[in-house]
Amino acid sequence: MPPKVMRPYVPKRHPLQRLKSPALGFSSILHFAGLSSFAASYKYLVDYPTLINEAYGWHFQYLTILGLLLATLTFTLASLSDLTSSRLLFNYKNKVSILATPLAVLITTLYGALVSIDKELVIPPEFQLGLLPDLSFHAVPAIVLTVDYLLFSPPWGIRFREALALSMVFAFGYWFWVEQCYRHNGWYPYPIFEALTTPWRVVLFCFSGVLMAGSTEVLKLVYGKLNGVDQVKKS
Repeated sequence: MPPKVMRPYVPKRHPLQRLKSPALGFSSILHFAGLSSFAASYKYLVDYPTLINEAYGWHFQYLTILGLLLATLTFTLASLSDLTSSRLLFNYKNKVSILATPLAVLITTLYGALVSIDKELVIPPEFQLGLLPDLSFHAVPAIVLTVDYLLFSPPWGIRFREALALSMVFAFGYWFWVEQCYRHNGWYPYPIFEALTTPWRVVLFCFSGVLMAGSTEVLKLVYGKLNGVDQVKKS
């Protein structure tokens, strides 16, 4: 009699996860819709080229596009896990989401705040976005990633100090990348960087890192309110 093949243990859905995922259904619809929006955003960058298309770093000089890249990676893993029912891909998606989702919320928050003060701080007057592309770049990623976390994901186990460390590493890594692009191009992607001295740029990136870590905590709090505060603390 042939020996029995021992299959690896596949953990079931976390008890606090509100809706089934990975799965073909609402989960796959959300992830497909998100990827469709992200693809349309990338197409817009190609169809309506600007000076930045020929510059060192391409559009990845923009924090918005880096956020879009991470959102695309998150939802690609999510969609593949929906199609294959792979818990491994689902777990990878949840790990990437810990960075991608607070970053998307940070981008939406900063963009909205700066535009309310002066739109030319983030978008030069020669570059104009219509309403739909604007929402696609600066609102949709935060919305769909937040919905995915609150309804289709287990709770994050990251603590505030860990979230702060991750956010600061990303913030200053982005600053290093921006300065690298500046050395090649001779200009910054965002007008606000031109307007600030180096000490004030340090303040801006530190503030952004703290705000991103704060976004992580707010998302965890909302998750707890929606799915059970005491249980989230125990898990």
